[in-house]
Amino acid sequence: MFPVRVPSLRERPEDIPLLVRHFAEQCARRMNKKIETISTETLKQMRQYHWPGNIRELQNVIERAVILSVGPVLNVPLSEFQSRPALAAIDGNGNSDRNPESSAGKDIWNVLEETERKHILSVLSQTNWVVAGPNGAAVRLGMKRSTLQLRMRRLGISRENNQAVS
Repeated sequence: MFPVRVPSLRERPEDIPLLVRHFAEQCARRMNKKIETISTETLKQMRQYHWPGNIRELQNVIERAVILSVGPVLNVPLSEFQSRPALAAIDGNGNSDRNPESSAGKDIWNVLEETERKHILSVLSQTNWVVAGPNGAAVRLGMKRSTLQLRMRRLGISRENNQAVS
């Protein structure tokens, strides 16, 4: 086996026009539509966007655009790219880089983190703090053990600090 590092979509914006064309053609074919063009401004916005969901997010955006487009021009709502980038950029380790100028972004991330924290603590309590194994919290949460441990560290969850939490 050889490890292969595939750079994220944000590291290779030059691939975006090709991927957009591919996903648009693929989706249009499935829906019996004909998409012939996409605006230069839309492609520019897509190349500048940081794509935290990587290629899957791009594919979903294009699929929605094909569904909503009428006629041969692919209409991607630019509001999707103008409202989301300010909230956070996610690095390769799953850490968020909050935009300090965006109080709405901070509020959303605080609520999301607190909700995730409470949910993880609840599942850990149910499993008596067993993280791994067939009856562990990771399985119940639908994630790998290492992913759960990373999130616990990021959210400041440890057994010592959260004994009384149920």
